[in-house]
Amino acid sequence: MKTIKGPAIFLAQFMGDKPFDTLDSAAKWMSEAGYKGIQIPSDNPACMDLKLAAESQVYCDELKGRCKDAGVEITELSTHIQGQLVAVHPAYDTAFDAFAPKELHGKPQARQEWAVQQVKYAAKASQNLGLKNSVSFPGALLWPFMYPWPQRPAGLVDEGFKELANRWRPILDYYDECGVNICYEIHPGEDLHDGVTFERFLEEVDNHSRCNILYDPSHFILQQLDYLSFIDHYHERIKMFHVKDAEFQPNGKSGIYGGYQGWVERPGRFRSLGDGQIDFKGIFSKLTGYDFDGWAVVEWECTLKHPQDGAREGAKFVEDHIIRVTDKAFDDFAGGDSDEKSNREMLGLK
Repeated sequence: MKTIKGPAIFLAQFMGDKPFDTLDSAAKWMSEAGYKGIQIPSDNPACMDLKLAAESQVYCDELKGRCKDAGVEITELSTHIQGQLVAVHPAYDTAFDAFAPKELHGKPQARQEWAVQQVKYAAKASQNLGLKNSVSFPGALLWPFMYPWPQRPAGLVDEGFKELANRWRPILDYYDECGVNICYEIHPGEDLHDGVTFERFLEEVDNHSRCNILYDPSHFILQQLDYLSFIDHYHERIKMFHVKDAEFQPNGKSGIYGGYQGWVERPGRFRSLGDGQIDFKGIFSKLTGYDFDGWAVVEWECTLKHPQDGAREGAKFVEDHIIRVTDKAFDDFAGGDSDEKSNREMLGLK
């Protein structure tokens, strides 16, 4: 068995005002808060120049050195924003234009081509940084048809997954060339939002070895999916882990769908670590038992608590949940030497 690495934290929700206006100051703050690693949003120029990282080993070495000087290491790169744009249903064109450069607004095809190139840059940049995994969103062509009303035409879902796979297969092949896994965050709003949809996509890409999962239990409790059993089903594909808490408190007026309410009012909402309902002792135990050897990365999202308080508390929370694995069985003290002859004698065999 292996000991999970951590604690680490995803910077996306923090970058902005001081002290999170530069990678160096953000990394230093996180190190002082108790983190050993940072997951970097590759779309944020305050964190990195993704294209340069894909083209320059020198730049990547300098980037790693700056993080090391601040007291942390880079755990993975994120292309959530760019990956979302690989597949966008026209109903979301205007909303998702905000994820792309202004010169691409209103140009869905050009926006998609830009997104594909960005995700590929992250593969090469990850290779240059010596990273094994990278996280992305898969995008969504079918999300407007998630609820089966009006009745979905026969073949619609099949065609949607076939097209999604056609867009991602060349990207997966390029990641394979770079020796990096794509870990899709299984997430509402994406065509890959539960185990069934992940399996459907995996089949369409011929069980591609680089098609893997970022496990985030917060998105499962909000769907009322068994997040512990999910690990049993998919542990071989789980290569990344977001430690994020959530709660689901349905009432007589609203349930899973949330009634178009804001995050504070809806029954399912994200909470800082320890303030929600997720059984993290069970999660860390299962992942450890299945030899998960990646990072435990805090993704802070909370409707109530200040982010800096959540970050400070999160480092201690993860540290307390990481299980340092044993190198011997607890009952070794009562054991004895064995060989084939003695074993056969104990069984009454000659």
